[in-house]
Amino acid sequence: MLNRISAPILGFVVCLFANQTAIGQESTSDKPVEITRYATVKLESDLSHLNDNQRKMIPLLIEAAEQIDKAFWKQAYGGDPAGLKLRRHSSRKESDIWARQVDINYGPWDRLQGNRPFLEGVGPKPAGANFYPQDMTKEEFEKQVKQHPELKSLYTMVRWADEDKTSLSAIPYSDFFQTEFSVAAEKLRAAAALAEDAGFKDYLLARADALLSNDYQASDFAWMDMKSNPIDIVIGPIETYEDQLFGYKAACESYVLIKDMAWSERLTKYAAMLPDLQKGLPVDEKYKQETPGTNSDLNAYDVIYYAGDCNAGSKTIAINLPNDEHVQLEKGSRRLQLKNSMRAKYDQILVPVADLLIVPEQREHITFNAFFSNTMFHEVAHGLGIKNTITGKGTVRGALQEVSSALEEGKADILGIYMVSRLLEQGEITEGTLEDFYVTFMASIFRSVRFGASSAHGKANMIRFNYFKDRGAFTRTEDGQYRINMDKMNAAITQLSNQILKLQGDGDYEAARKFADEMGFIAEDLKADLARVNQRGIPTDIVFEQGVQALGLK
Repeated sequence: MLNRISAPILGFVVCLFANQTAIGQESTSDKPVEITRYATVKLESDLSHLNDNQRKMIPLLIEAAEQIDKAFWKQAYGGDPAGLKLRRHSSRKESDIWARQVDINYGPWDRLQGNRPFLEGVGPKPAGANFYPQDMTKEEFEKQVKQHPELKSLYTMVRWADEDKTSLSAIPYSDFFQTEFSVAAEKLRAAAALAEDAGFKDYLLARADALLSNDYQASDFAWMDMKSNPIDIVIGPIETYEDQLFGYKAACESYVLIKDMAWSERLTKYAAMLPDLQKGLPVDEKYKQETPGTNSDLNAYDVIYYAGDCNAGSKTIAINLPNDEHVQLEKGSRRLQLKNSMRAKYDQILVPVADLLIVPEQREHITFNAFFSNTMFHEVAHGLGIKNTITGKGTVRGALQEVSSALEEGKADILGIYMVSRLLEQGEITEGTLEDFYVTFMASIFRSVRFGASSAHGKANMIRFNYFKDRGAFTRTEDGQYRINMDKMNAAITQLSNQILKLQGDGDYEAARKFADEMGFIAEDLKADLARVNQRGIPTDIVFEQGVQALGLK
């Protein structure tokens, strides 16, 4: 029997049909396409252990996050969201649903269907979103960046510097988003005035300064130094997935978090294992010569507010930050497991998908413990491997450009399950069996690949799926169900770990792009199986009822 504890589901975004065509074409009136289904989940947490000051901080942190949400709208779309949401359809109900889709996707493109436009007359989504001029070519950028390296900065918007469009300029986020960032910084400082934890106070003040100075490293160090506060906030420009042109630009996002002290206590022992885990990676020594910071920690949280990039399309269920390579090497990183969101996805999506696609005799191995642990070790694995190429090409992220995100997510997935295998052998993990972790891992691929192969996470899932398929790690029955071969799965995990670590360490852009292109596709039989999942009405992801009212706060 499967674990089936219910999450609070309040409703669904219903299925409609949009007048649109395949990716890269303008929408027309004769090709209807189903829009993505989402389950609505109320974000709440037990706040009874918080004192008055801490409870007063939460609305301020949410107000800061709301400003970051506005900034992400400008990065992702750049147009007028209100105008999109006011488009009228055949009925008021239908119009409301399309407006909701605009909100979920931060624009008129369905993020979980390859960024396909779902409003009539909308063309393809620019690969560089709104970080760059839409009429700028990659060649123009690469030519000018040699003289103006600030164009590559994580924290600048790129715009034409003249009417003739002959030169580009880099506008710091602190200037481009001055209105939003100033208000967010004000709210963070107001929250800091209520903070009784010295480390949290220091971080809030440092992050407020960072929003206005465009220099985030000091606040990243401050975030790493705080340990005991029951409330947390991740806020600012962070991940680079939205920039699919180069992967240079950091997108704005925020999470407001409540720490689960009991679950966090269970996870503390794994943080100290990072150096030994690095030494045991299945690759030549030169690809694991860096030593992970030993200040890393693992904790579990309830998320009470999502904003910006992390709220767009598929919702994040675990975090590994900071991304700054210098901070990671000196301090390590923090892994935040978002337990309430994770539980909702497991109950409402993973379990129903597994009931349909995993052979009956292996379904008993689908467990929340394995899902939680696989996700946790995915985040641990981000801190392993190598951050700087061994070939003198700079950072892995810089050398592999837009391919770097998909390979990094692929590395974290495969090294995470590799570590689970080793820790089970060593007796460090005592809950569950290897079959639990492998079968749940395979079922998780089916859940995640529904996000489409256009995102970094989606492409990483398809690389892994096709790699496993080629090596016989699973077989597909005639009726479209999957059986995991334990021995071949173990071998494939080791081989793929080795291959990705070498691609990253070498910093060979062409080899990495070829590997991602050749392996990151959805084959026809899998498309048919995913169509059966959709026909069952299983939601692809979740959306939230969130904010102070959902939390019962004034």
